[in-house]
Amino acid sequence: MGKRKLITSIIVGASIGGLISLFDEETRSYAKESLSQARNNISNCVKNPTDSIRNIKQTVRSINELVDTNTESAINALEQVENSLTKVLK
Repeated sequence: MGKRKLITSIIVGASIGGLISLFDEETRSYAKESLSQARNNISNCVKNPTDSIRNIKQTVRSINELVDTNTESAINALEQVENSLTKVLK
């Protein structure tokens, strides 16, 4: 029950905060522009699903390469630390 009240309170608070922020003209303009861009992106995805899937696959590949590179760097750094500790302890 407590979890439900917390989540409901967060959602209600965020909604009220969002509505209050729309009193500012700059915020309304930003929200309108963001929603327009989102609508255009969704429309483009619906019209060209093959291109959308190709872009998603390309992004996933890029992320995988980045993760692989960073993992290798982290392993290398840990091996260097291990070697240094081994030398110090001997």
